[in-house]
Amino acid sequence: MLAEQVLRAFWPVFSILMVVVAALMLGLQDQFRVEFVWGVGTVALIALIVATVLGFRRFHIPSRTDALVRLDETLPGRPIQALIDDQAIGAADVDSVALWQAHKARMAQRAAQAEAVKPDLRLASRDPYALRYAALLALVVAALFGSFWRIGSVAEMTPGSAVAGQGPTWEGWVEPPRYTGLPTLYLADQSGPDLSIPQGSRITLRFYGEVGAHSLTETTSATGTETATNPEQDFVTDRSGQLRIDGPAGRDWAVVVIADMPPQIGVADAAEAEAGGQMKLPFAASDDYGVVSGSARIELDLASVERRYGLTADPEPRETIEVELPMPITGDRADFTEDLIEDFSEHPWAHLPVKITLMVQDAADQQSATEPYLTALPARRFFDPLAAAVIEQRRDLLWSRGNATRIAQMLRAVSHRPEDLFRSDTAYLRLRVVLRRLEAFEAYGLKRAQQDEIAQALWDLAVLIEDGTLADALERMRRAQERLTEAMQNGASDEEIAELMQELREATQDYMQQLQRLAQENGGDENQQGQNGESLQMTQDDLQRMMDRIQELMEQGRMAEAQQALEEFQQMMENMRVTQGQGQNGQSEGQQAMEGLAETLREQQGLSDQAFRDLQEQFNPGAQAGESQGNEGRSGGQGRGQSHEGQGGQGQGSDQSGEGQQGQGSLADRQQALRDELKRQEQGLPGTGTPEGDDARDALGRAGRAMDDAEEALRSDDLAEAIDRQSEAMEALREGMRSLGEAMAQNQQNQPGQGTQEGDMQAENRDPLGRNPGSAGSISTEENLLQGEDVYRRARELLDEIRRRTGDPDRPTIELEYLKRLLERF
Repeated sequence: MLAEQVLRAFWPVFSILMVVVAALMLGLQDQFRVEFVWGVGTVALIALIVATVLGFRRFHIPSRTDALVRLDETLPGRPIQALIDDQAIGAADVDSVALWQAHKARMAQRAAQAEAVKPDLRLASRDPYALRYAALLALVVAALFGSFWRIGSVAEMTPGSAVAGQGPTWEGWVEPPRYTGLPTLYLADQSGPDLSIPQGSRITLRFYGEVGAHSLTETTSATGTETATNPEQDFVTDRSGQLRIDGPAGRDWAVVVIADMPPQIGVADAAEAEAGGQMKLPFAASDDYGVVSGSARIELDLASVERRYGLTADPEPRETIEVELPMPITGDRADFTEDLIEDFSEHPWAHLPVKITLMVQDAADQQSATEPYLTALPARRFFDPLAAAVIEQRRDLLWSRGNATRIAQMLRAVSHRPEDLFRSDTAYLRLRVVLRRLEAFEAYGLKRAQQDEIAQALWDLAVLIEDGTLADALERMRRAQERLTEAMQNGASDEEIAELMQELREATQDYMQQLQRLAQENGGDENQQGQNGESLQMTQDDLQRMMDRIQELMEQGRMAEAQQALEEFQQMMENMRVTQGQGQNGQSEGQQAMEGLAETLREQQGLSDQAFRDLQEQFNPGAQAGESQGNEGRSGGQGRGQSHEGQGGQGQGSDQSGEGQQGQGSLADRQQALRDELKRQEQGLPGTGTPEGDDARDALGRAGRAMDDAEEALRSDDLAEAIDRQSEAMEALREGMRSLGEAMAQNQQNQPGQGTQEGDMQAENRDPLGRNPGSAGSISTEENLLQGEDVYRRARELLDEIRRRTGDPDRPTIELEYLKRLLERF
């Protein structure tokens, strides 16, 4: 209670004292005139006296009674007060006295359990603006950045010590450049004979007392100073030398200036083109205090250019390429490695010899540059011969407008027999348009703006030819194979080969899906033969392993073997037809339902993809239909840049029919048709009465409701909401298929199809080791387990296949248990 009284009464006194001490420790009294300091001191003294007087008026020493009352307030029933009280009535009644004594005994027990009361030191109600915390913060700042010895300078401002304040003394500071991050040094604290400071440090000296009592001699600045007696000295150190202060308490230092070294930069690795055509140039930079900025200058190395064909003419002058070097956003810039990534694919110097000079600058404005790095400017490569020829003519046009006549002749020769070169009528027609405009411009003198226009048109034409607008999956696959072959023959980079390999994978997958849909549309006619008369059965895993093998050979540099493997892959794909097993007549009810749901899921995925593309194109009105980023899907065109399915190739959004009408084939109508198909499939769903079958029906019911919501959103032109509902429908469909698969597996376990048509179908499937078991459930076989000469490779393949099938949750439980036993044993 005494602490509470002191704090509540005298917190203003403590706050004023902390503010005054903080100001004195920070040396604020030295920054103002004596009159102002005395005025502020007088005000502070008056405030301190008033706060002290008011504090004594509010303060009182707690008594024993106050302590008992405070303690009694914390106990239930006020037991201490009850013990102090006397019985007022009923003192002559024995029963009343007994009751009073029992009450006091109970209160005594409660009082005996009392604990010390914690003090309440909160002052928020008395100091709503938290002035005490502001004063405490000022004191902490003064303790960190000030000095207690500065308080003594107040004594020099008293009237009796005016003469002493003018006595001969000095003080000084060394302030390093800010970019070094080093602290300021107080010269009086530097006791050693040597003083090491960074180059560019500013030294400030102040002489107090009679002028001439102190003098400065230094040889560290650019001009040097000898016997300077001015009261204030300020100079910047530029070189090592002597610093001497002559006079009372004089000092002498040998100043060693630490030179600020210029930054360093160099090319860390060879420049190369990434998969998208961007140039990637790794570089390493360092500086003793950190690099501030950098740039790269790219100039044409005309002496190294092979002057033939369109490059025989003198080139038109072009500005040097200047780009900023990327700097680390976080971390230390004293030593780092970064990559300069820029796309120069459309620049006239693409793939021509250039000189790249890297330059960096530090905070002291020192610059360094590398020796010119000679390389061919990395850019996008075109592997299609026709696209490469168009790009070459574009380069010649940008090299010199005098090549316009030659370029027109070349383009006319290329387009003479379009059926032999062009796979797309669109590319041929665009080439003819470019040719006519070029000839028209050339007749009246090709201007710079027209040159840029034709160059941009040729670039777009080359990209169109290279990427193609092929909707046929087989043609896309052949195209990807040809481009990969061209890349291997022309020595493409690893990034370019990886991109082309990924394109081949996607095209092959699309081709397989197209064949599967074709087989389903033909009523499950599985007897489609290859061109060589063989019925070839390939799985996606087989194709994946073949393409992985091709990519592995290319990564190892075995291009000849990789090209041979690619040719074998091409021949196999040309002769391959995907079989679908037995037709509808040979499938069980559950298998038919599962295939129907899988087809519904694919159709729903296609609708969602097209709705997403339409949503993208709403925010990109300038793009043609299907040209939005990521335009891929089963419906709406294969790959990027194709028209949406069901729109007549115009690429308009499904629900954008000019006047908002829902035409035949719109997204909403297709969503409604898909919902009706799902409703039909629900009626014939097997597994009635089983928990798994009921779960499948519940999941399909949720999918149907989500489809209804998606249809309503599509008719309201709310594509974002429709995409969300379609996602819910797809997730519910997947869950329903999983439940249906569990129901089918449970049914097969309870009722094996031995001797039945279903049992014969199961017998035709391969066992987990890739062998053909006998009919009627027999597991015996005459086939050799390890076929071929490389038995170790075959063993690894068998083990990988077992592991893959073990991770497939859709397989029957009995098969999964058998596979797990095999893994535990081997």
